[in-house]
Amino acid sequence: MKNHYQFATQAIHAGEAPCPVTGALDTPIYQSTTFVSPTSDEMAAVYGEEKFGYMYTRYGNPTLRALEEKLAALEGGEAALVASSGMAAISTAILGYVQQGGHVVAARSLYGAAYNFLNKKLPGMGASTTFVDSTRPEDFEKAIRGNTRLIYFETPSNPVLQILDIAGLARVGRSHNIPTMIDNTFASPALQQPLALGVTVAVHSATKYLCGHGDAMGGAIVGPKDYIQELSHEVLRDFGGVMSPFNAWLILRGIHTLHLRMPAHCANAQKVAEFLARHSQVRRVNYPGLPEHPGHDIAKKQMKGFGAMMSFEVTGGYDGGKKVMDRVKLFARAASLGDTRSLIVHSASTSHRAVPREQRLAIGVTDGLVRLSVGVEAAEDLLSDLEQALDF
Repeated sequence: MKNHYQFATQAIHAGEAPCPVTGALDTPIYQSTTFVSPTSDEMAAVYGEEKFGYMYTRYGNPTLRALEEKLAALEGGEAALVASSGMAAISTAILGYVQQGGHVVAARSLYGAAYNFLNKKLPGMGASTTFVDSTRPEDFEKAIRGNTRLIYFETPSNPVLQILDIAGLARVGRSHNIPTMIDNTFASPALQQPLALGVTVAVHSATKYLCGHGDAMGGAIVGPKDYIQELSHEVLRDFGGVMSPFNAWLILRGIHTLHLRMPAHCANAQKVAEFLARHSQVRRVNYPGLPEHPGHDIAKKQMKGFGAMMSFEVTGGYDGGKKVMDRVKLFARAASLGDTRSLIVHSASTSHRAVPREQRLAIGVTDGLVRLSVGVEAAEDLLSDLEQALDF
């Protein structure tokens, strides 16, 4: 689909057209592992990639292809590849650039599983990572070595909502001919366009805002066409982290309302953050929509909205954080994020429990830190729930 259409139109139409055989308006679920060729010559041509076609879902599927085309359009990328989960996308994308002897410069503030992959799994493959505590692009540049193959970061980051200068990090990468990769899950392409700011690759947990309804798992990689083709042929096929056609269909359906959901999420989150910032039981609130957030000005420049993710530190430390968790009635005590329903997580005992405490504290994941994924319920009901949960 031509990219002159606005985001809302792309969210609904990109990658999807009526079925040429049946006229079905909605993209069919091609829930088949195997595709038949009419002749042996045709089969050989498809296998040899001399002719486009489908043969086996691990190698491609029409429903997955529709989702990939839509995601490429929404992120403004040349091509996209979907995977079975966010971590399948992240690991696949990193391994496309980093092999034995390679080095990654990464932000310190990362999703726990991504941090573990870079800190524990890559060394076993003969590669290494330098983690940068600072948000300053020049400090990332200082960490670059002769064997650096990738700069990797999140913004806003999970779970402390650290904001990094996307364009600044992209300039650092280009000046050293090193690709840059961003996890754009928290913002989604509805709020943030990293590729337009110069980043090489964007990755997503499509399970989150892209799906939006907590009913399908998936991941996505958007970037240069040659790189995406190499990932498809040399990494994803061999490691096998392929998305199911049914999940692809659910995520396609979810994206149709992405442009409607995100403003509602953001409006609720702003009200919740302002409420928490005034509460006596809250030490601090991490939300870029608050003027006192250190990344507020940068976020205003590179985001269309401040998102629906936030975290806050409760008085009483570890026990205080768990107490809030146990007292909420409307917020669901559940992992993940990006659902229409509001979710709450105690980061120290869940997503970052595998991170050593001293490292966890260094990135701001304190014992009393509670993360919220603010949904699209009535804001007044969410505020009432938090008010009674903090009344201890």
